[in-house]
Amino acid sequence: MTRVKSGSGKGFALTVAAIAVFVIVAVIAVSALRGSGANADGDARQIEIIPVPATPVRYEDQTRIRALFPGLITARRQSALGFPSGGQIAEILVDVGDRVERGQPLARLDTRALQAQLQAARADIRVAQAQSDLAEVTLNRQQSLVEREHVSGQSLDEAQASYDAALARIQSAQAVHETLDVQIELATLTAPFAGVITNRSFDEGASVGAGAPVLTLVESAALELRVGLPSADASRLSVGETYEVELNSGERLSVTLRAITQVIETRERTVSAVFDVPASATVSSGSVARLLLDHALEDRGFWASAGALTEGRRGMWSVYALTPSGEHYVLEPRPVEILHSEGDRVYLRGAVDDGQRILTTGVHRVAPGQPVRPVSEG
Repeated sequence: MTRVKSGSGKGFALTVAAIAVFVIVAVIAVSALRGSGANADGDARQIEIIPVPATPVRYEDQTRIRALFPGLITARRQSALGFPSGGQIAEILVDVGDRVERGQPLARLDTRALQAQLQAARADIRVAQAQSDLAEVTLNRQQSLVEREHVSGQSLDEAQASYDAALARIQSAQAVHETLDVQIELATLTAPFAGVITNRSFDEGASVGAGAPVLTLVESAALELRVGLPSADASRLSVGETYEVELNSGERLSVTLRAITQVIETRERTVSAVFDVPASATVSSGSVARLLLDHALEDRGFWASAGALTEGRRGMWSVYALTPSGEHYVLEPRPVEILHSEGDRVYLRGAVDDGQRILTTGVHRVAPGQPVRPVSEG
């Protein structure tokens, strides 16, 4: 019979005890890890219920909306100025950007040839006047002789005809003189109204034809706004009434309706309305302005932020409705139709109940069915 050494038995007992301790420690560790995992899952579920901005829906049977119609502010008068007769430019007195007053000289033609013709016309007037004086003396003498029966009536008739012809030559010479005076006057180009020079097409020494544009003048004191409107909107306007427009800078002006064409343009299918811009307005010709018109929209709907919209199925739009689910809410997409858009808000109708909360902004950070809680009532 083999005897086991006492030392070996003690070593085996120690090994079994170590294994038991290891097992106990492992069980405790696993339990701890499971507890930690459960707490982590609970925290994760709590974190998933995110706060979102929300506002309750308030339906209206109708609403007031503001429509914007773009138009262009232009000068009431703009002229391409040229000389009525051709010639060589002697001097140009203004340049692009210069402000001029009505009647101010702008450019002149060389008038030396016209001045010479004018001197000749004056000489012709003097000659015709001398001939007229002689014819008048002759006529008086013939009348005296006829009364004494020294000459026949034929001589008197001839004297009368000579006198009439002399008077006609005077009138003809005076007409030539006046024509040359006008041509010399028109050889100086003057401003027909106050404004700004916006273009200069020629310089001194250039020969220009009759009517060729030399300078372009744009009126600066009187501006107007032309807006194309649908005929229904144009019919609601009244001539003489003031309306509000908005500039690109954000500034708003009051303009007065001067005229409506009452003719629908073929291409744009709109009616043109012309408004007078006040002289005190700090706006330049060529600026874009938007006419603001308020009118009633006879459709039941509700206003919402444009940031509440998200793209839905088949090109439709949706909003996220907050539906109660226990102690929190979940997001449900609801289809809506845009009735009107105005800046950063939209007028909608769709599958949303009156008073139900909808997500206001941040639609790109959430998903359908996500648990949320509202942080504002709106």
